[in-house]
Amino acid sequence: MKKQGFIFVFFFGILLSAPAQEVVWKAGVHSFFDNMEFSGSSVQNSQTMAGVHLVPEIGLSWNDKHRIYAGADGLHEYGSNQTVDYYDPIVYYEYDGQPFRFYMGAIPRQLVLDKYPRMFFQDSIRNYRPVINGLFWEYTSNENYANIWLDWASRQTHTRHEAFFMGWSGRYNLGIGYAQHFGYMFHFANLKDPVVPEAVHDNGLLLTSVGVDLAAKTGFDKLEANAGWSVGMDRDRGLAVWNKPQGLLSEIKVEYRGLGLFNTYYKGGSQQVYYGDHGNELYWGDPVYRSKEYDRIDGYIQFLKTNVVQLKFVYSLHFMEKQSYHSQAFYAVFDLDKLKNKKEEKKYRYLWDDWF
Repeated sequence: MKKQGFIFVFFFGILLSAPAQEVVWKAGVHSFFDNMEFSGSSVQNSQTMAGVHLVPEIGLSWNDKHRIYAGADGLHEYGSNQTVDYYDPIVYYEYDGQPFRFYMGAIPRQLVLDKYPRMFFQDSIRNYRPVINGLFWEYTSNENYANIWLDWASRQTHTRHEAFFMGWSGRYNLGIGYAQHFGYMFHFANLKDPVVPEAVHDNGLLLTSVGVDLAAKTGFDKLEANAGWSVGMDRDRGLAVWNKPQGLLSEIKVEYRGLGLFNTYYKGGSQQVYYGDHGNELYWGDPVYRSKEYDRIDGYIQFLKTNVVQLKFVYSLHFMEKQSYHSQAFYAVFDLDKLKNKKEEKKYRYLWDDWF
C-alpha cells in the first residue's frame, strides 16, 4: 500500500507541475425510453427499457492536448426502488492532438464507438454498457478517419468468462461518394479452472460498404444512402469449424428540419450462429439479424437539437419472418459541459419555426 500510495502521489505531482494545467469537467443527464413490440417473433423479445443516466466527470488538462478524467456513469431504471441500479466507473486518459486522438482506461462508449451499425451493437448496449474498458486510437483528416480499439468486457474468474473485443473501422470520402468499413473480433474464453470443460468461441463480423452523401449539395440536414456486404465469422473451437454467414446491408438516411427517416435493410445468411450458447452472451449485435431478411424503418422527430439539449422521438416498423412489428423510443440528452461552447454552435432549423 505504501508503494501504491507513493506512485499515486508521484503521478499526480507530475500532473500538477505540468505547464498550463487546467481543471476540466463534464456532466451529462441521458434519459431513454424504448418500448419494443415483438410478440410472436422467434428472434427478438418484447420488452421495455427505460431509465436515466447521470454522468459526472472531473479532470485535469495540460498543454491543450492531454487530459485525465475520473467520474462515473450511474443508471437509475424507471420504476426501480434503488437509487442507482447500475454503476460504471469512468477513468481515462485522453490525447487530442490532431490528426490523432487516443484514449485509454474506462472510456464512455459514445466518445469512441458511436458510429457502429446496430448489426454490431444493438441499442441496449448503449443503455446498459455505456463504458468500454481498454483503448482507442484514431487518425482523422477532414471527414476521413481510421481507428483501432480494444474493449476488455470481462476478466476471467471462477464465475466469469474472459471476454474482449478487438475492433477497427474507417471511412474515406471522395466528393459526394464514400467508402466505409466496420469490423471486430469477439473472444469468449473459459472460466478459471472450470468444473465442466467449455468450448472457447471466436466471433468476428465485417461490413464494407460504399455510399453517396448529398446533404451538403442540398437543403437537407441528412441525405445519404449506402450499400455493402457483411460477413460473419463464428467459431466454436470444440468443433473446429468456421461458420461464415454473409449478406447485403443497405441504409438510407434522410433528415430535414427536425423530421427524419432512417431505413436499414438486410438480406442474406442468418447471423449469430451460436446465439443460444452461454446465456446469449456471445453477441452484442441486434438479434433481429438472425433473420435472413429484415427491414427496419425509423421515422423520427427532433423536437430540440442544440449543442446542449437533444429531444428525439422515434417510431419504428420492423419487417421480418413474414410479419411486421413496431417499437417506440424517446431520448432526452443534456450535456451541461457544452454550455461553454454554445456561442460556436450552428443553429438547427426546424420545419415548424414559423408556426409559433
